Amino acid sequence: MPQQDAEKTYTELKGEIFHTYFRIKYDLNQDYSSAVDSTFKAFSHSLNPFDSTSLISDINRNRSMQTDSMLRYVWLAAREISEKSGGTYDVTCSPFINAWGFGFDTLNKVTPETLDSLHTFVGYQKVKLQGDQFIKQDARTIFDFSSISKGYCSDLVGQTLHAKGSQNYLVELGGEIAFKGLNPEGQPWRVGINKPIEDTSGVISELEAIVTLNMPKGGLATSGNYRNFKLVNGKKVAHTINPLTGYPVQTDVLSATILAPSCMLADGLATACMTMTSKDVPAFIAKFPGVEYLLILPADGNRGFKMQMSDGMRRLISEP
Repeated sequence: MPQQDAEKTYTELKGEIFHTYFRIKYDLNQDYSSAVDSTFKAFSHSLNPFDSTSLISDINRNRSMQTDSMLRYVWLAAREISEKSGGTYDVTCSPFINAWGFGFDTLNKVTPETLDSLHTFVGYQKVKLQGDQFIKQDARTIFDFSSISKGYCSDLVGQTLHAKGSQNYLVELGGEIAFKGLNPEGQPWRVGINKPIEDTSGVISELEAIVTLNMPKGGLATSGNYRNFKLVNGKKVAHTINPLTGYPVQTDVLSATILAPSCMLADGLATACMTMTSKDVPAFIAKFPGVEYLLILPADGNRGFKMQMSDGMRRLISEP
């Protein structure tokens, strides 16, 4: 059942979808659960790789190359991020991730020959969009849009609420936030950024900062792999896969939070930032107008954490 704020006529919806949680708050005194559910179903039919009947499942299994407007929109956004990152962000790189295994505990089993063989069908340049059809150079190429599609789904729910007349909303899907307008107190929405805590259970969280979403509309997303780190020369380095080489790369970026005009863009850029060092991030983000960033890095001496952020983000940050 939705919860309603009688004074401000805001309605809150909560639940679980796509193996994660969602929380939605909007400025209408009406239950739009069915409209939100319809949005989730439309998204799932297009982009959910765990739905065997989805378009992306058909494409990955070469049953059909047919796309729809949602799939094309996300692909074009992902391709732009890939191009502007120099290829370190790539939605076709999951074979590399699978080869290395979770936690990078199978390093001794991955050989240069294995990675070379995967290189023949990994790479966003090996796919073209012709009309409403994908054209693959190699049938083994598969897509994994999980690094950007959750943010897009948050945007879609926001669009659904806007179509119903909402002028103020916050949609959070597994931590990816689409927002518009003001909160029930008539102030900009405020959300917390968690401190990286090396807790493999994923249960412990501690606020590092509060972000005031002081813009008419946009999206906020955070990406981090600080639970998969190692000590190299006495320093914490997070590990991720470089799609250009197939090998893990070392980065001092423990988490990246992005504020962008859309949650889809924020989601993709946050993931892309995890493939580069903190020195590379400012120039990369500068290629995207209206985007601000906050990075959490290991503090000097390997004790605690420090933050690096854009000037625009600095004006929006406060202590919890």
